[in-house]
Amino acid sequence: MPDTIVALATPTGRSGIGVIRLSGDNALGICRNLVSDQEFSPEPRKAHLRQLHDLTSGETIDESLITYFRAPHSFTGEDVVEMSCHGSPVLLRQVIDICLKLDARMAEAGEFSLRALANGRIDLAEAEAIRDLIDSQSAASARQAVRQMRGEMSQSLQPLKDDLLNIIVVLESALEFVEDDLPPSQLDSVTSRLVEIASEAKRLAETYDAGHLIREGLRVALVGRPNVGKSSLFNALLGSDRAIVADIAGTTRDQIHERFIINDIPISLIDTAGLRDTTDTVESIGVERSRATIADADMVIVMLDASEQTSDEDREILESVKDLSYLVALNKIDKLPSTDIDKIVASEHSSLSYLREKIVPLSAKTGEGLDDLRQAIIRPFGIQDVSTLGFLVTDARHHDLLIRTKTEIEQSIQQLNDKMSEEIVLIGLHNALRYLGEITGETTTEDMLSRIFSTFCIGK
Repeated sequence: MPDTIVALATPTGRSGIGVIRLSGDNALGICRNLVSDQEFSPEPRKAHLRQLHDLTSGETIDESLITYFRAPHSFTGEDVVEMSCHGSPVLLRQVIDICLKLDARMAEAGEFSLRALANGRIDLAEAEAIRDLIDSQSAASARQAVRQMRGEMSQSLQPLKDDLLNIIVVLESALEFVEDDLPPSQLDSVTSRLVEIASEAKRLAETYDAGHLIREGLRVALVGRPNVGKSSLFNALLGSDRAIVADIAGTTRDQIHERFIINDIPISLIDTAGLRDTTDTVESIGVERSRATIADADMVIVMLDASEQTSDEDREILESVKDLSYLVALNKIDKLPSTDIDKIVASEHSSLSYLREKIVPLSAKTGEGLDDLRQAIIRPFGIQDVSTLGFLVTDARHHDLLIRTKTEIEQSIQQLNDKMSEEIVLIGLHNALRYLGEITGETTTEDMLSRIFSTFCIGK
């Protein structure tokens, strides 16, 4: 018999309410002890206001709205009790401690969802979608998580698994009961169906680039020599005075990270220390960190001062990012008589004419050109309007398993064309079926489940 688990289902810290969740056969019994009423039989799925009491003194410690979900009609498939208490961290800890004294134990990360999976309430892809919904950084990533949570991934895979299983049955039967090879017409039918399955697996896998971008976002690094306006641009993009701005060169000595959204794509923006040779020990550490950040970034924005000629330091920075995805933010155009990009490049930065397509003229001070920069950041990644996209694969694990499925099926097709034994062909098809099953959890190992659910919050 599974033990009863307890955890805080809302974030830690002071709040209006805090929800404590119990799941297991003794969930209602523990609740009855808390309310000091062994006859307490709450109607399922309805909130009941009750006082919670200390076990030793009998003193009232809180008033709580208690909701009971009777097995199997609950999230976990077990008896579940949720107590909505006042959101004092001290109080919530006290209630949880009482539950632990009543033989509950603290839930592990994702254990409520793991029990829901074990009891057939959800599949693994749907469980992962719950985590992704909680962790979503934009409306688009939340929408994709909801679609997966409602079973779109599972619904997309089920026809593939059914077709693959039917083909396996045909080949297994041929192996067991037919002395001769499959007739050409049946062989052509099997091959054609396998091509369709591999094509659909490939189509789903190819949505991962967009799905990963929406889920994880982009790391964008602002780099440049000191005093070109990186921190000013950082603040302007965020819409707040997050970074210190001063006329003194080298003000930023360490990285500053903040997040914002462009067209529903999360952007992790990093303001780096100005790149230059320096004898200052602290600043030199910041410069080295800046160089490491450049290598890890999805997009690098090299900032130049439009009011000054391009310096050797500028050219050295541009040379260092030439093999990366980068833009050139030409800042301080408010100091120039013309904001025409061609005139600016021709007059002030003639040596940069080869970068014409990468240059975005702007003024961090006035805000001019900021919208152009925002769109330029996401343009290379091929997504401009995420609201028009259908269901996307957002998880690297799912993408990897779909690619493995496609590869195994394609190898099996080649083996059929080469007239190899059905026994050899079936090895790849069974592997493909297992990979599809790992996405939804039918064939996932216990170690893999533990690794996946360790990324969940404790109360989920």
